[in-house]
Amino acid sequence: MGSVMPTDTCYGGLILPISPSIGYQTSAFGCSYGHGESLGSAHFCMFSPKTSSTNGCSMKARVSSRSLRCKISTCSEKGRSKNRRKGTRDMVDAILKPEVIGGNGVARWEEQHSFNPNGSKISNEIVSNGSVSGGYWGNMDDSESNEVVRRLVRNGQLPEALTVLENMAGNGEMPDIIPCTSLIRGFCKMGQTKKATKVLEIIEGSGAVPDVITYNILISGYCKSGEVENALKVLDRMSCAPDVVTYNTILRSLCDKGRLKQAMDVLDYMLHKECFPDVITYTILIEATCKESGVAEAMKLLDEMRRRGCKPDVVTYNVLINGICKEGRLEEAIKFLNDMGSYGCQPNVITHNIILRSLCSTGRWVDAEKLLADMVEKGCGPSVVTFNILINFLCRKGLLGRAINILEKMPEYGCTPNSLSYNPLLHGFCKEKKMERAIEYLDIMVSRGCYPDIVTYNTLLTALCKNGKVDVAVDVLRELGNKGCSPVLITYNTVIDGLAKIGDTKQAIELLDEMLARGLHPDVITYSSLVAGLSREGKVDEAINFFSEMEDRGIKPNAITYNSLILGLCKAHKTASAIDVLAYMVSRGCIPTEATYNILIEGLAHEGEVKEALKLLNELSSRGVVKRSTAQHAAVQM
Repeated sequence: MGSVMPTDTCYGGLILPISPSIGYQTSAFGCSYGHGESLGSAHFCMFSPKTSSTNGCSMKARVSSRSLRCKISTCSEKGRSKNRRKGTRDMVDAILKPEVIGGNGVARWEEQHSFNPNGSKISNEIVSNGSVSGGYWGNMDDSESNEVVRRLVRNGQLPEALTVLENMAGNGEMPDIIPCTSLIRGFCKMGQTKKATKVLEIIEGSGAVPDVITYNILISGYCKSGEVENALKVLDRMSCAPDVVTYNTILRSLCDKGRLKQAMDVLDYMLHKECFPDVITYTILIEATCKESGVAEAMKLLDEMRRRGCKPDVVTYNVLINGICKEGRLEEAIKFLNDMGSYGCQPNVITHNIILRSLCSTGRWVDAEKLLADMVEKGCGPSVVTFNILINFLCRKGLLGRAINILEKMPEYGCTPNSLSYNPLLHGFCKEKKMERAIEYLDIMVSRGCYPDIVTYNTLLTALCKNGKVDVAVDVLRELGNKGCSPVLITYNTVIDGLAKIGDTKQAIELLDEMLARGLHPDVITYSSLVAGLSREGKVDEAINFFSEMEDRGIKPNAITYNSLILGLCKAHKTASAIDVLAYMVSRGCIPTEATYNILIEGLAHEGEVKEALKLLNELSSRGVVKRSTAQHAAVQM
């Protein structure tokens, strides 16, 4: 483990990444410097007379520094001061070089991928107890070979089964359709459609005749893999008549891809081949038509469906009602719902939920309550989804009390609340900064046997940290394992960032070690939180150390990460070193932002180099790197 060099000599091994999605208070000088997009704006209040000393490194270096030997000069800052005026001018001139201001530094990242496929060979034994044996097939007849294939497929040894099948083809043996169909199904489930097609080719080449089930399985496999063109090719080569399942599978895939016109062509081909569409066929096409051409065109298909003697079912009507609602014609949708009985089809709970969701989204709460009452009166019991729609709506409106009443009534209708029932309440309490109530309902949720998912916990942890209750967030994080939920990377990142922002980087580092022990890999956000926090605390040595560690892990810093470290160096009166970091930043292909230059300008001014700071500011402003308004504001501050 390498050690971090003292701050008054050299910052060797500077290795610093971060996502713009995370906000950082990078200034410890009484202003917020860097929170999302605000990093692009200048803040000229960050260098106040508050502390600007650099604390010594309080921990051993975690990693040896490599790859970045940022030339933060080998000479001491004290030595530099002998000819500071000339040195500062040289540094400013260096910043103004085109390759720095408009820098397109090149960072080459090489990834080596090695692939060692484990080829499986069939042993020289006869299949016994489901294991492969018998590399020599000459003494086996068709039935024995087919039994080998059957057992291999049953044991999940699909590549071996294909090898046996290929040997059978070479020996002129006739494969059995049933195990071959199972083999095709197995390959399709694994997404290996080429091997599945190879099986079909062997069947066809042997003189055996695949049945429609065999073809349907392969077509379904292609469609699930998004290879609808290959599915159509299989349709063309079928040696038996396709059935309605064949066509429905292809129609679904085409419609899912937005290829309605081609789907209608397949419908025409289907009718030409005298394979008559069923309710599923038309429902697929009606749904796609609603999305692509509108409900009016979909109604024409409904009429055609009826003319052909195909009776729509509740799913068909639900698709149409959903389409009508999405077009904003809620009254028509309600009328359609009320008329369904006259069409010989009773609406179900999904039908009512579609209308209910639209009523809530348009703010018609009274009508939503009435619809719920009508459902119960008609004997159509509400589902968990029904109640969740209502709870979600009420929570979005801030009516948490009414949402709780709905939640508590759910058991009366035979419905048990799930995590989606509680999540809106937790979100609502967090939004209103009622963290105690959020924790209370989290405990109620668990006590009722409903364990929150990690999304719920992440929402709560984020709110706790934003509201300054980081200590509570740490406690909640510690309890996750006891509540049947394992923390993920974003869970740790949220709390680590919260701790770093309140100056508790020691505990943040402990959480980093904990997540590493759990086998979780830190990312740019993890390390950037620590770099920003340590820089804010004036612990530049440790910030550099973690910067080095993140690069050693192959995590690339971004502008916000660099800005945090540059700010820390400027606070410590290490402006020359900060400029070295800028040079390294550019060499690594990270383009400096306006905030980067603003930090350096104020750093120069903070060290008494006002003339050089103004020169740099004016030059950058004239080149459009720093806004004119920024320059004017900065000049006033100086």
